[in-house]
Amino acid sequence: MEGRTLNGLNLSTVLATQGAGEVAVAGPLLILAVGIAVVIGMIVALRVNAFLALITAALVVSLLTPGEFSDKISRVAAEFGAMAGKIGLVIAFAAIIGKCLIDSGAADRVVRLFVGLLGEKRCAISLMSSGFVLSVPVFFDTVFYLLLPLARSMHRRTGRSYLLLILAMGAGASITHSLVPPTPGPLLIAGTLGIDLGMMILVGLLCAAPTAFVIYFVVGWLARRIDIPMRPLEGTGPEPEPLPDEQLPALLPSILPIILPVVLISMHTIVSTLAKGADEAAMIHRIGAVTTVLGNANLAMLLSAAIALYVLWSQRRPTREQFARTVESSLMSGGVIILITSAGGAFGAMLQKARVAEAIQQLVAGDGTAAFGGIKVLFMAFFIATLLKFAQGSSTVSMIATSGMLAGMIASPQALGYHPAYLAAAIGFGAQCGNWMNDSGFWIFAKMGGLTEIETLKTWTVTVSSMAVIGLLITAAFATVLPLI
Repeated sequence: MEGRTLNGLNLSTVLATQGAGEVAVAGPLLILAVGIAVVIGMIVALRVNAFLALITAALVVSLLTPGEFSDKISRVAAEFGAMAGKIGLVIAFAAIIGKCLIDSGAADRVVRLFVGLLGEKRCAISLMSSGFVLSVPVFFDTVFYLLLPLARSMHRRTGRSYLLLILAMGAGASITHSLVPPTPGPLLIAGTLGIDLGMMILVGLLCAAPTAFVIYFVVGWLARRIDIPMRPLEGTGPEPEPLPDEQLPALLPSILPIILPVVLISMHTIVSTLAKGADEAAMIHRIGAVTTVLGNANLAMLLSAAIALYVLWSQRRPTREQFARTVESSLMSGGVIILITSAGGAFGAMLQKARVAEAIQQLVAGDGTAAFGGIKVLFMAFFIATLLKFAQGSSTVSMIATSGMLAGMIASPQALGYHPAYLAAAIGFGAQCGNWMNDSGFWIFAKMGGLTEIETLKTWTVTVSSMAVIGLLITAAFATVLPLI
């Protein structure tokens, strides 16, 4: 499709290089606009599933991009498969872990750990901490469903502000959901930007922890000014009381599936970093040979999934059929996420082939010779992610598209001025900003929490958007004082 035109422009011509390393700006940006329009139009206007929207956009972008016509469809499929190979197993295992943690009562045990450590008077901090930890391997909506009955029970027992409890709980889960693998968004950003998974976890936690600390005071301020009572939930009967402690698994097997992959992956990152300057015969290289295997994300998540499955079996003693249905249902939910993230990876790869990154870099750097780096890049990434989030509602789609646009611009961490994981954190925070009625998380909070749409806009939207801005400022501060390069 070398001769295809758009609004009178020959895209093959405008995409041609104009000299050594210089690319025309108009063509790639037109293709970018078309790709984004396809994604947003199909999701928002036509209500098409995100997978179909993203894969269609990838095909459209590929057809508009120069290259052999016979390769334009097959390269989309190849990039889809490459991304699925990177993240497919990790997401599948994460789905199994999340389902087992809930069904076995292990997640409930983790929540009660924080309540026991902090006391009922600090139950809001307990719920925020629980959401913060559980949302690393468990999807946000699942964490919210899990913690909501505990929040309602704590409100009845302690009289603490119901709004404070659910805002703190939701904010804690939302932060790690957008920053710390193996949740799909940050996992895909790490793959797209070429970031070591262990470093992504470490930087994600580094930026997430102080953000959670600050946002707790924001939700406390909101809860003091807005009085929203706890209302009966529509279509539900009497609310069941939480299970007694004796029916829950022990603490160590409950928390092990959560912390094991983080420990193993982070351990490999630390060892490999230390080994870079050491002699080949040093002990650290022999240790590194072991951590390379144990710290592989696929193996770490497989081990955690096996532990989570064992805890479920030992605690609930399901039949073989029940056990198989549990695994099957978790893999079905994980399969949808794999399809969406892989299609998004293909979309990002096609944008790179269209040389969108070079075009944006020329716009930012002027003549194309200045280094693409500095703190301004964090703010640009945040703004793009926020714009996409507000337009189409999905945080994951926003992270996918933004990281795909920026991936080709990073020549090296030295040129950027800080580790690319900080850029990933800025994208993650931007993809949380502007959470409103086109986001499924908005409706989960509103309907499950018993709030009206206006109340949700005044509380949840303000909380998540404030969290995103605070997180961006903290990320920029860390990138300045601790660049990690």
